[in-house]
Amino acid sequence: MAAIKKNSLGEIIISNEVLARLAGISAMECYGIVGMASKRATDGIVELLGMENLTRGVKVHTQDNEIYINLYIIVEYGISIATVAQNVIETVKYNVENFTGMTVKRVDITVEGVRV
Repeated sequence: MAAIKKNSLGEIIISNEVLARLAGISAMECYGIVGMASKRATDGIVELLGMENLTRGVKVHTQDNEIYINLYIIVEYGISIATVAQNVIETVKYNVENFTGMTVKRVDITVEGVRV
């Protein structure tokens, strides 16, 4: 499903892939984030993803033109996880709302690991 924004000239349809990439880039800009995580379903191993695979660490769901985002991150050792998570939530919410003009209803963070 995609996000749809209507205006006087027509419709703007934003795919979930675009929303996921935007959320992933926004998260990676935050201090304390080492990278996005992808859990392989076969063996439960968490992989650190590079910039080319950001969307694998992001799940986006749209419903009634509201955006729900789940982020799977790996944080840097020695930094407050709660502070990093709050910063990521605020940054992702602001950037996605600013770029799309739509409402982000919820941003959930799952910390999959800590790296030195």
